[in-house]
Amino acid sequence: MKKILILLLFFLSNNVLAVEFQGKFMQGHFIIGKTEPDTKVLISEKKVRVTNDGYFVFGIGRDRKYNIVITLNKDGDRQKIVKKVFKRKYNIQRIDGLPEEQVTPPEKVYARIKKENKLISSARNIDSNLTHFKNKFIVPVENTIITGVYGSQRILNGKPKRPHYGLDFAADEGTKIKAMLDGTVTLAETGLYYTGGTLMFDHGHGISTLYMHMQKIFVKKGQKIKQGDVIGTIGSTGRATGAHLDVRLNWFQTKLDPATVLSN
Repeated sequence: MKKILILLLFFLSNNVLAVEFQGKFMQGHFIIGKTEPDTKVLISEKKVRVTNDGYFVFGIGRDRKYNIVITLNKDGDRQKIVKKVFKRKYNIQRIDGLPEEQVTPPEKVYARIKKENKLISSARNIDSNLTHFKNKFIVPVENTIITGVYGSQRILNGKPKRPHYGLDFAADEGTKIKAMLDGTVTLAETGLYYTGGTLMFDHGHGISTLYMHMQKIFVKKGQKIKQGDVIGTIGSTGRATGAHLDVRLNWFQTKLDPATVLSN
């Protein structure tokens, strides 16, 4: 009887922390977790925020090769979950006709590019307690053609470059762009070297979205926006061969596939 009681207590102590996940454990994917309130959560040793009702969020990088380890801890009860990360195959995308100074920028603009990259990186690092990330995203531009996808290896004017980390929506200049989700504007710049007219929004817990190559921007830094608000128009500013919107999704510095929040 004593042995049965010990086994029962052991079983209970290792199964009290319920958790469920929404999303695929695959390279580039966005994942929402749900557990018991007041549970501490680590994602591969990184402590993440948990909402009052038990939600947390994280993402998997394009080239992640190792398992994701999720550790839950509440009132001394500890549970570790190991999830295998599945690999994806990525396209090769060739883009020709770009101005040579934008494929390989001249040294005179290096300082400018470094400064602009820091602006974007700082916005990605914001860790607010907003909970908008729990809600469903909407497409920013309707009835458009997708001309570029996440993860594709880019060859610019015949030169291999870094992968594309966004989703490209091709449309005429001046086409209205809608906010994909509620959020707070953390970056609003009209003329960045690579990305041109650029907006970033914080959606909470390290989740941000980035809109690039915009012609006009209708919002300003610090402004709170609602899903579906018109935030600007499509352009061809920065490094772009034609009018389009390049949308990015981030979990802090990890760049995720926007299609994973727009396809469900």
